[in-house]
Amino acid sequence: MEGTAKKNDNARIQEAENFFSSFLAFTGNIFSKAADKNILDIDSITQRIKMVWNTVRYDRSFLMRVQHYAEHTDENYITSHSARSTIIAMIIGTYFKLPNHRLVELGIAALLHDIGMLTLPQKLYLSGQALTDKEKQLLFTHPVQSYKILQSFNYPSAICMAVLEHHERENGSGYPRNLKGADISQYAKIIAVACSYDALSAKRPHREAKDHHTGIMELLTNEGKRYDSVVVRALVYSLSIYPIGLYVLLSNGEKGQVIDVNPENPRFPIVRILETQKPWEKNRNVQTSFQGISIVRLLSREEIGTLDPSDTPQFLFGW
Repeated sequence: MEGTAKKNDNARIQEAENFFSSFLAFTGNIFSKAADKNILDIDSITQRIKMVWNTVRYDRSFLMRVQHYAEHTDENYITSHSARSTIIAMIIGTYFKLPNHRLVELGIAALLHDIGMLTLPQKLYLSGQALTDKEKQLLFTHPVQSYKILQSFNYPSAICMAVLEHHERENGSGYPRNLKGADISQYAKIIAVACSYDALSAKRPHREAKDHHTGIMELLTNEGKRYDSVVVRALVYSLSIYPIGLYVLLSNGEKGQVIDVNPENPRFPIVRILETQKPWEKNRNVQTSFQGISIVRLLSREEIGTLDPSDTPQFLFGW
């Protein structure tokens, strides 16, 4: 029975890997067509976002386990960041029980929120060099550029406003219009949390990547200040304090991977045991808890590398 369960689990991981790779390729193609041929077909994007929604609905945990460890490189940063942010935004939207048409609008806005970057010199977001004040001001124009691009293709107003406002912050410290709280659209609030969460975990020329647990904690420290508290809580309850996909050391010395959330308490997710002194207990699922088995810390990259390869995604590049 355990062998069958593991086989099914591995098959769904493979399906999630294939889906995520396909979505990355689609996103890259969309951006290339927009930059080279001035094509931004809303119909094909809408159909793909509907596919993302179906995958999020049925395979959310497998998709998160895969995408946490797919590679961010300088060359594909905008593509991979946009694809990941879309998935995370739609997970948050699902938590809010948004109707299907609004989830599709949210997904389109998340996918295209940084398309204005294509109008700017790449050195502004790929260079490890400190930017001058003039260069920073130019970089800060990308939400406006995204807005103008989508307007030129007659995208719905709600989508255009979401990309314009995704860098606005609850306390008015954002840009381009220094909006506060209720003046910021719901889509923009969700995308702000989704893309900030993803950006924190990406290695950039000017800093190392942070693990996803640290990313969650940083968002929590800024809830109600920079980010909408309700949206941050939605992310936490959707992914847990130790987000789905992370490899962890448990208090009993066993090693495993977070595979799902505990809807009652995001501090104590469900962990699949991958390494144990009791071979017959491998691949069992453990509900972590305060009084029982708990998470001690994340595993290092070296520790992850010692796990059974069949228990880890094929493209284990990130941290």
